[in-house]
Amino acid sequence: MKKAVYPGSFDPLTNGHLDIIERSLKIVDHLVISVLHNSSKKSLLTLEQRVKLIKEVTRNYKNVSVQTFSGLLADFCRENKINIVMRGLRAVSDFDFEYAVFLMNRNLNSELETIFLMSNNEHSFTSSTIIKEVASYGGNVADRVPEAVNKKLKEIYNKK
Repeated sequence: MKKAVYPGSFDPLTNGHLDIIERSLKIVDHLVISVLHNSSKKSLLTLEQRVKLIKEVTRNYKNVSVQTFSGLLADFCRENKINIVMRGLRAVSDFDFEYAVFLMNRNLNSELETIFLMSNNEHSFTSSTIIKEVASYGGNVADRVPEAVNKKLKEIYNKK
Protein backbone atom coordinates (compact mmCIF):
# COMPACT_ATOMS: atom_id res chain seq x y z
CA MET A 1 0.00 0.00 0.00
CA LYS A 2 1.31 3.44 -0.95
CA LYS A 3 0.98 5.69 2.09
CA ALA A 4 1.81 9.38 1.95
CA VAL A 5 1.81 12.34 4.28
CA TYR A 6 0.57 15.83 3.47
CA PRO A 7 2.10 18.03 6.18
CA GLY A 8 1.22 21.60 6.99
CA SER A 9 -0.12 24.04 9.52
CA PHE A 10 -3.47 24.33 7.69
CA ASP A 11 -4.28 27.56 9.53
CA PRO A 12 -6.86 27.47 8.00
CA LEU A 13 -7.45 24.69 5.46
CA THR A 14 -8.16 26.22 2.04
CA ASN A 15 -9.70 24.90 -1.16
CA GLY A 16 -6.15 24.80 -2.51
CA HIS A 17 -5.21 22.35 0.25
CA LEU A 18 -8.35 20.34 -0.47
CA ASP A 19 -7.44 20.19 -4.15
CA ILE A 20 -3.99 18.78 -3.27
CA ILE A 21 -5.64 16.24 -0.96
CA GLU A 22 -8.05 15.07 -3.66
CA ARG A 23 -5.34 14.85 -6.31
CA SER A 24 -2.99 13.02 -3.93
CA LEU A 25 -5.64 10.35 -3.43
CA LYS A 26 -5.38 9.54 -7.13
CA ILE A 27 -1.71 8.68 -6.58
CA VAL A 28 -1.58 6.99 -3.16
CA ASP A 29 -3.74 4.46 -1.32
CA HIS A 30 -3.78 6.31 1.99
CA LEU A 31 -3.06 9.94 2.84
CA VAL A 32 -2.15 11.12 6.32
CA ILE A 33 -2.82 14.80 6.75
CA SER A 34 -0.34 15.80 9.42
CA VAL A 35 -1.10 19.04 11.18
CA LEU A 36 2.01 20.73 12.49
CA HIS A 37 2.11 21.93 16.06
CA ASN A 38 4.64 24.74 15.95
CA SER A 39 4.88 26.43 19.34
CA SER A 40 7.00 29.26 17.89
CA LYS A 41 4.27 30.23 15.44
CA LYS A 42 1.15 32.18 16.44
CA SER A 43 -1.83 30.43 14.88
CA LEU A 44 -5.33 31.80 14.44
CA LEU A 45 -6.89 28.38 15.03
CA THR A 46 -5.86 26.05 17.81
CA LEU A 47 -4.38 22.70 16.85
CA GLU A 48 -7.61 21.04 17.99
CA GLN A 49 -9.74 23.38 15.86
CA ARG A 50 -7.62 22.73 12.78
CA VAL A 51 -7.79 18.95 13.24
CA LYS A 52 -11.56 19.09 13.81
CA LEU A 53 -12.13 21.18 10.67
CA ILE A 54 -9.92 18.94 8.52
CA LYS A 55 -11.69 15.82 9.78
CA GLU A 56 -15.06 17.41 9.06
CA VAL A 57 -14.09 18.49 5.54
CA THR A 58 -12.48 15.13 4.67
CA ARG A 59 -15.00 12.87 6.43
CA ASN A 60 -16.18 11.34 3.13
CA TYR A 61 -12.68 10.17 2.19
CA LYS A 62 -12.23 6.71 3.68
CA ASN A 63 -8.51 6.65 2.85
CA VAL A 64 -7.61 9.86 4.70
CA SER A 65 -6.54 10.17 8.32
CA VAL A 66 -5.53 13.23 10.31
CA GLN A 67 -2.71 13.31 12.84
CA THR A 68 -0.76 16.01 14.61
CA PHE A 69 2.98 16.23 14.92
CA SER A 70 5.74 18.43 16.21
CA GLY A 71 9.40 18.10 15.51
CA LEU A 72 10.93 16.76 12.33
CA LEU A 73 8.78 15.50 9.47
CA ALA A 74 11.48 12.93 8.65
CA ASP A 75 11.06 11.42 12.12
CA PHE A 76 7.27 11.48 11.88
CA CYS A 77 7.47 9.60 8.58
CA ARG A 78 9.90 7.03 9.95
CA GLU A 79 7.74 6.43 13.04
CA ASN A 80 4.58 6.04 10.92
CA LYS A 81 6.17 3.97 8.12
CA ILE A 82 5.50 6.64 5.51
CA ASN A 83 7.95 7.20 2.66
CA ILE A 84 6.09 9.68 0.45
CA VAL A 85 5.58 13.38 1.18
CA MET A 86 2.97 15.28 -0.85
CA ARG A 87 3.49 19.02 -1.33
CA GLY A 88 1.62 21.64 -3.29
CA LEU A 89 3.35 24.38 -5.24
CA ARG A 90 1.60 27.61 -6.23
CA ALA A 91 4.50 29.43 -7.85
CA VAL A 92 8.20 29.18 -8.62
CA SER A 93 8.92 30.97 -5.34
CA ASP A 94 7.35 28.03 -3.46
CA PHE A 95 9.70 25.64 -5.23
CA ASP A 96 12.86 27.25 -3.84
CA PHE A 97 11.72 26.73 -0.26
CA GLU A 98 10.18 23.31 -0.85
CA TYR A 99 13.28 22.03 -2.65
CA ALA A 100 15.45 22.98 0.32
CA VAL A 101 13.02 21.19 2.66
CA PHE A 102 13.07 18.13 0.37
CA LEU A 103 16.87 18.01 0.47
CA MET A 104 16.95 18.27 4.26
CA ASN A 105 14.24 15.63 4.70
CA ARG A 106 16.10 13.32 2.34
CA ASN A 107 19.29 13.91 4.30
CA LEU A 108 17.49 13.02 7.55
CA ASN A 109 15.57 10.07 6.11
CA SER A 110 16.97 8.61 2.88
CA GLU A 111 13.75 6.59 2.33
CA LEU A 112 11.62 9.72 1.79
CA GLU A 113 10.41 10.73 -1.65
CA THR A 114 8.59 14.01 -2.23
CA ILE A 115 5.90 14.49 -4.85
CA PHE A 116 5.19 18.08 -5.83
CA LEU A 117 1.75 18.87 -7.26
CA MET A 118 1.30 22.16 -9.03
CA SER A 119 -1.65 24.22 -7.88
CA ASN A 120 -4.60 24.60 -10.19
CA ASN A 121 -4.85 28.12 -11.60
CA GLU A 122 -7.87 28.96 -9.47
CA HIS A 123 -5.86 28.31 -6.29
CA SER A 124 -2.50 29.73 -7.36
CA PHE A 125 -2.88 32.92 -5.33
CA THR A 126 -4.69 31.40 -2.35
CA SER A 127 -2.77 31.05 0.88
CA SER A 128 -3.89 30.67 4.48
CA THR A 129 -2.20 33.98 5.29
CA ILE A 130 -4.14 35.85 2.61
CA ILE A 131 -7.38 34.12 3.61
CA LYS A 132 -6.94 35.24 7.24
CA GLU A 133 -6.10 38.80 6.18
CA VAL A 134 -9.15 39.14 3.92
CA ALA A 135 -11.48 37.49 6.45
CA SER A 136 -10.20 39.72 9.27
CA TYR A 137 -11.42 42.77 7.36
CA GLY A 138 -14.80 41.22 6.61
CA GLY A 139 -13.96 40.21 3.06
CA ASN A 140 -15.72 37.27 1.45
CA VAL A 141 -13.54 34.13 1.30
CA ALA A 142 -16.40 31.65 0.82
CA ASP A 143 -15.14 30.63 -2.62
CA ARG A 144 -11.59 30.00 -1.29
CA VAL A 145 -12.24 27.78 1.73
CA PRO A 146 -14.53 24.86 2.56
CA GLU A 147 -17.90 25.85 4.07
CA ALA A 148 -16.97 24.66 7.60
CA VAL A 149 -13.82 26.79 7.52
CA ASN A 150 -15.70 29.85 6.26
CA LYS A 151 -18.20 29.45 9.10
CA LYS A 152 -15.36 29.22 11.67
CA LEU A 153 -13.61 32.29 10.26
CA LYS A 154 -16.82 34.32 10.44
CA GLU A 155 -17.31 33.15 14.02
CA ILE A 156 -13.77 34.23 14.98
CA TYR A 157 -13.70 37.58 13.21
CA ASN A 158 -17.24 38.62 14.12
CA LYS A 159 -16.19 38.40 17.76
CA LYS A 160 -13.40 40.92 17.29
